[in-house]
Amino acid sequence: MSSIVLNLLLVAVATVCVFGQDGELKVEVTFPVEKCDRKTKKHDLVTMHYVGKLENGSQFDSSMERNQPFQFQLGIGQVIKGWEDGLLDMCPGEKRRLTIPPNLAYGDKGAGDAIPPDSTLIFDVELVHTTDGPVPPNVFKQIDADNDETLTQEEVSKYLIQQALEHGQQQDENSEEHKTMIQTIFDHEDKDKDGVISKDEFSGPKHDEL
Repeated sequence: MSSIVLNLLLVAVATVCVFGQDGELKVEVTFPVEKCDRKTKKHDLVTMHYVGKLENGSQFDSSMERNQPFQFQLGIGQVIKGWEDGLLDMCPGEKRRLTIPPNLAYGDKGAGDAIPPDSTLIFDVELVHTTDGPVPPNVFKQIDADNDETLTQEEVSKYLIQQALEHGQQQDENSEEHKTMIQTIFDHEDKDKDGVISKDEFSGPKHDEL
């Protein structure tokens, strides 16, 4: 699986790291399915084929060429926001074209060398299979070490470091990259700018949506 396009996030809170100009997702059904017994919903485990292109037509990734579909769980921050929203209510066998603005993709940071900053992405997707997925973890509770219903920068930092270690990676809490990640999360999630992220403000899995 390519890490360029469907970048599995280190933790669900990293889904908030989206920048760029606001824009709307465009969803076109290019191949409808007449008989559909089950449509995708949040927390489904879905299996997809996709081809990703930039607006200029340049292709940056394709599961079709690898002949290996991509599987992930909807609604828990494993893929970009444009996919989370654009793949709901979809039938197996259905094909769609998703035109995803930067703020619902990789924002003003881009992704690697293939996706420049502020890129609108175009995905031709096909749903191969969908089924009920596992109950997602309560990420808010996992981060909230003192159980006070708010998240501090220290708590988020410790959680990110822990998750990195569990994935066999090193995360230096004193590095500029780590500090920038924490600040980015708080810039987006701390809506009232009081220095902590409340449960209401937190956009990651917290089980209120189940």
